[in-house]
Amino acid sequence: LLIFSPVCDIEVPERLSSSYEQLKYYHLVERCVCVPAREGSEEEILLVHSPEHLEVAKSTQTMNEEELKRVSGNYDAVFFHPNTYRCARLAVGATLQLVDAVLSGKVCNGMALVRPPGHHSQRNAANGFCLFNNVAIAAEYAKLKYSLQRILIVDWDVHHGQGTQYIFEEDPSVLYFSWHRYEHQEFWPSLKESDYDAVGQGKGKGFNINLPWNKVGMGNADYLAAFFHVLLPMAFEFDPELVLVSSGYDSGIGDPEGQMNATPEVFAHLTHFLMQLANGKLCVILEGGYHLKSLSESVCMTVKTLLGDPVPQITGEMAPCLSAIESIQNVRAAHKLYWKWLMYEETSFLQNLSTKSHLLKKANPNPLTEHESKMTNSDETVKVERFLEQHMKNILFPVPPIKTATTDLKGSAHLLPVPVHLVKEVDKTETQALVSDFYADLVKEEKTLLSLGSMLTILDKILKKEVCNGIAESPAAAVSVAVALRHSVRFGFQRVLCVFVGDMQIIPNTEDGQKLFEIHLAVLYLEIWGFTFVLNSFSLLLKDAEGNDFFSAVLGFILPVAYSYQPNLTVIAVGPNRSLGISGISLLFALLQGLAESRVFAVMEDTEINLMQSIAKALVGAPTPHFGVYVPPTQEKVNQTKMLRDQFQEEWKMLQCSGKLSI
Repeated sequence: LLIFSPVCDIEVPERLSSSYEQLKYYHLVERCVCVPAREGSEEEILLVHSPEHLEVAKSTQTMNEEELKRVSGNYDAVFFHPNTYRCARLAVGATLQLVDAVLSGKVCNGMALVRPPGHHSQRNAANGFCLFNNVAIAAEYAKLKYSLQRILIVDWDVHHGQGTQYIFEEDPSVLYFSWHRYEHQEFWPSLKESDYDAVGQGKGKGFNINLPWNKVGMGNADYLAAFFHVLLPMAFEFDPELVLVSSGYDSGIGDPEGQMNATPEVFAHLTHFLMQLANGKLCVILEGGYHLKSLSESVCMTVKTLLGDPVPQITGEMAPCLSAIESIQNVRAAHKLYWKWLMYEETSFLQNLSTKSHLLKKANPNPLTEHESKMTNSDETVKVERFLEQHMKNILFPVPPIKTATTDLKGSAHLLPVPVHLVKEVDKTETQALVSDFYADLVKEEKTLLSLGSMLTILDKILKKEVCNGIAESPAAAVSVAVALRHSVRFGFQRVLCVFVGDMQIIPNTEDGQKLFEIHLAVLYLEIWGFTFVLNSFSLLLKDAEGNDFFSAVLGFILPVAYSYQPNLTVIAVGPNRSLGISGISLLFALLQGLAESRVFAVMEDTEINLMQSIAKALVGAPTPHFGVYVPPTQEKVNQTKMLRDQFQEEWKMLQCSGKLSI
């Protein structure tokens, strides 16, 4: 880009080189399949852009500086260099190479580190550093070459990708989701159609989702709340065949454009959720990101997750701010007419009271300390770099050498996926002594005692971080879970999340004055150890296996509560008489691996081989099986979930983005 354009100082080649160097530092490059870049063809570019736009772009290759200045002036925040056209074609080609690699099955997923970015570019105009719309071209290319009918584009860049919106706003085959700094239309690109009420046009109504951030400083909880209460329910209902991410990291901490507070690990969590869609077919394409340290660490968090590494514990208070809640509520209200999952949800438009006084705030800014007011951009950059150096040391941890462990209790381990590691169970005498000392009140039957050797062997390896997760068989899962809970707390794991699937009697476990928070669901029980109050249990019946009530309960309640709670370990028990199908159970396992550094312990009373294989695949990181045709939740179940949310949203703040708020 031209040296005469100081506006463009932030869009520099170091954005790619620093990200690549950080990937090498974490030894991630050597674990990836490197796909060679190529130039996108004119035919591919014309899938989205007009011939006139292509000709103008081509003509810049031979222009002198004055001519380049003049043509750049025809666009908003675009600065041409004689090499811009070729670089933009390489960005298109590299993106399409990634799409080919994923859709041909060569790789499961991937990331394209490209520049210039693309999501502002429109059919007939360059815009905002973007010449060709890489992601939009990729979507059209995938539809044409692979006959795809449903593509999800997730744009987490801090700027609205208005180019992508314009291209697909009448197209129901592409679901476009963008969150972006908006500040009531005061932040660039300052368009009315970037607000929540721009839902698409014609047949595309309902397939354009804008989530405007009306203040700066949005953090991890705000981003997760947007996924739980807007994007994920829509995405699972839409059921995409491919997910494309316009991956701008200017929505991360320290970025001079975004001024947001989200830390790099949140992108690992967002990536993890998107990997559960489209049979894992996920292509992440770089857009913005202008704080080099924040950008490079966020890129690495994304790639580590794509490679299947455990997801780091999320940091920060798990409570979305009021402005985020208002925006999320408004998006849900704007889209109620178009989505089955919103059919029975109570939605209403909010007047953004928390930020409507933004003009007043500008006139009377919050006072800064003298030191802070004198800080330069360079000082702030260094401050964020130092913070991130320490932050990454705090959240990163050695990946356990073994992903998934089990014992060959019934000789069926050979039927599980190859990556499952077999461990030898502890001696029966040692198990009896351990039970006698600590768990005699729980274990009454010999058959349960015999199974505990296997269970405790695997659990100990998880607690010692020698394996990431594990599967144990048990003839009495409820008893085994009670032992596992007490054993984990003795080991120092003070927050254990336990989910029961099937017909089991939860055994209260309040040893040593520990309090128990228990939510009793007829198919899914959620039991959280170590909370500070006791509640009576009550039921929410998830009757059908087709998924209609599953998504309402899991996305609308269980995940928000679990992320509010932030467990050290997740225990999932699967028992008899379950009405939730195998694909639903597998998806539940996959979604909950975002918690507790992906430490998940499966206790299986139901040992049907197809179920065991499916859970093992989920634990080793295989793509989640297709959930089936989406069936909307029943009004009864939506109301029951809402009752739970209303009752607990003061304690579990991540629930606050749905239901009525008192403002």
